[in-house]
Amino acid sequence: MVSLALMCFAGCRQEQDKTIDEVLRKMTLEEKARIIVGTGNEGRWVAEASVGNMKDVVPGAAGTTCPIERLSIPFVILSDGPAGVNIDSTREHEAGTFYCTHFPVGTALASTWNSELVETVGRTIGDEAAHYGVDVVLGPGMNIHRHPLNGRNFEYYSEDPLLTGKTAAAMIRGIQADGVAACPKHFAANNQETNRMGNDVRVSQRALREIYLKGFEIAVREGNPKALMTSYNKINGISVSERHDLVTDFLREECGFSGVVVTDWYGGDHPEEQMKAGNDLIMPGQQWQVDSIVHAVNAGRLDISYVDQCVRRILKLVYAAPRNRDGHACDNHPDLKAHAAIARQSATEGIVLLKNDKQALPIAPAAKEIALFGCASYDYIPGGSGSGDVRRAYTVSILQGLQNAGYGLDPQLASRYADFIGKSIAAGQTKVTARFADMVRVRPDEMPLAEAEIAAQARRADYAVITLGRTCGEYYDRTSSDFELSPEERALLENVCRIFHAAGKRVAVVLNIGGVVETASWKHLPDAILCAWQLGQEGGNSVADVLSGRQSPSGKLPMTFPVRLDDIGANANFPVDQTSDVVSMASRRIDRGERNVDYTCYEEGIYVGYRWFDSRQVEVSYPFGYGLSYTTFAYSDLKVQQGEEEITVSVDITNSGTAEGREVVQLYVSAPAASMDKPAKELKAFAKTASLTPGEKATVSLVVKVEDLRSYDEGAKQWKLEPGTYKVMVASSSRDIQATESIEIENWGN
Repeated sequence: MVSLALMCFAGCRQEQDKTIDEVLRKMTLEEKARIIVGTGNEGRWVAEASVGNMKDVVPGAAGTTCPIERLSIPFVILSDGPAGVNIDSTREHEAGTFYCTHFPVGTALASTWNSELVETVGRTIGDEAAHYGVDVVLGPGMNIHRHPLNGRNFEYYSEDPLLTGKTAAAMIRGIQADGVAACPKHFAANNQETNRMGNDVRVSQRALREIYLKGFEIAVREGNPKALMTSYNKINGISVSERHDLVTDFLREECGFSGVVVTDWYGGDHPEEQMKAGNDLIMPGQQWQVDSIVHAVNAGRLDISYVDQCVRRILKLVYAAPRNRDGHACDNHPDLKAHAAIARQSATEGIVLLKNDKQALPIAPAAKEIALFGCASYDYIPGGSGSGDVRRAYTVSILQGLQNAGYGLDPQLASRYADFIGKSIAAGQTKVTARFADMVRVRPDEMPLAEAEIAAQARRADYAVITLGRTCGEYYDRTSSDFELSPEERALLENVCRIFHAAGKRVAVVLNIGGVVETASWKHLPDAILCAWQLGQEGGNSVADVLSGRQSPSGKLPMTFPVRLDDIGANANFPVDQTSDVVSMASRRIDRGERNVDYTCYEEGIYVGYRWFDSRQVEVSYPFGYGLSYTTFAYSDLKVQQGEEEITVSVDITNSGTAEGREVVQLYVSAPAASMDKPAKELKAFAKTASLTPGEKATVSLVVKVEDLRSYDEGAKQWKLEPGTYKVMVASSSRDIQATESIEIENWGN
């Protein structure tokens, strides 16, 4: 057997001075087809080649391109990675461990509204990938939060395409800083897990352009990813990976994407159509796909130019990969300690303070003893399941985080919770809820506590913290019951708040969640609420950093928290509590014409998230962009300078409180509805201040391109800028407008 490492380096050296076109001329049709059809992490058909089983290269990686030994064409390794590099932590024939850093989930990173910090996280993920021999990181995930019950929302960023695109672009730039390729996903409109491989998204062109494609457009133009993954679903009857108008016309020609387009694993049914559409790499590779390509060319159904075009792009990616450059070595020793510090900071900055009555937080210095309630306080949920998981060395629970911060906690209560959680696991409450390879552990029911036990804790402790947790993951959507508090959770919350308040002591709730939960019916009970998401391996330390006041919270919500599911514009057109009978990733559901399973109508159009709630004036529990601090901020001296191509907005932000903190300044624009219906407002820019001390002032400048004020005119099939009066608003959330100016725009470039 030929040494894979030797083949990679020697082969690459031999080909350095040759053009890709020269390599193409030497390749047989069969070899070209094998390059296009990649391999899976279990080797799949590639074990028949003379290069060995690819799963032995980087165990746990998602797959590879196929090497061609005869022409010394090396391969690249692709690994999942939205929250960190997802590979196996141990290897059968190697000593030691191969842990990776588990960063906060996508919703938490978007909650930082800090592109520089997200780029730093991306750079760290790229560094670990390079150390472990991974060439392509399959991330970031960047689909729109159309509905809060989408099981994969934890992996994605926001309900808003601008925040999504800017955050994704920052992550891409970071991952690719030292040569590793990023592969944002899933392009496009992949907004439910129920029958995700067969679902037909029926959506208007305007909504597609303004909501579901816009984030990808921003990410491609500002992040310049080397790869991009198409989604499983159909859009208006055709699989995305087979749509020339999306993959080539939009992605390549309009957005300028020049990299490799990759299918999602087992995505699409027709290799010929995928290649014609502009989809280059078909993963994870099956022999029938190789045969299909060869037969299609020989039969004259597929022009060889399409094949060569795909191979050319793949070879460009392969030759540029870190593993195939002279002098590169995978030492398997990233600086995990330094990376953990970055994970902790990004997690801390992504925490959103939802409520803080009478400065209940930070916990007063005199409070030394904490009563810690809730299973998730002791069994912390660092992230979601599936491709967004990370094999980490440890997970810091909230119990450990508070202990690390110097607080006293009751060991007997901790032991009670440990026993309860252990017995729940043994009793089978960890049943598999997904029908696929990744098993998702169901959270145990909340541990019941007698009022006498809670009263004893109120006598012992100075402060109470309750953690409410939710699991989520790939392959399945959340249920309406998962959105609501369970009876056990509600009883715990009500009893702890009542008993501790009677004792003159305060209660804070920590939400250890991947997606939105119901808060309107119970948020009046505790004194403070922290939305702490799923913060990765350092989650407990980050929660303690905010609870203790070591850091002031500065996160803002990247989505709206509705009062009820029925209030959501997309609720009637989402598979709420519906199930799909797809039984494996490779299978296809027989289309029975079931609404919201076989097809989903996006009847809400462009009115997704705050665009719906604010335009329809629907009551919400917490609005988009909302988040409190331990200090307050004053906005003043708004200035709007209008140019022909850009609008420049500046505003002074003063820390008007008594603690240090950072503010996220959001710029919304309200457009005139001359010939098209328009949302009440749309986010057009944002910026986060540096940390300001009390009394300190900073001037924040924001720039909006005039062309970004356009709406998509379906009749004319082009973007159109309506003439008239535009309102420019600076705000601390979509419903907390601080200052407004109006500008006039005449006919411009229409």
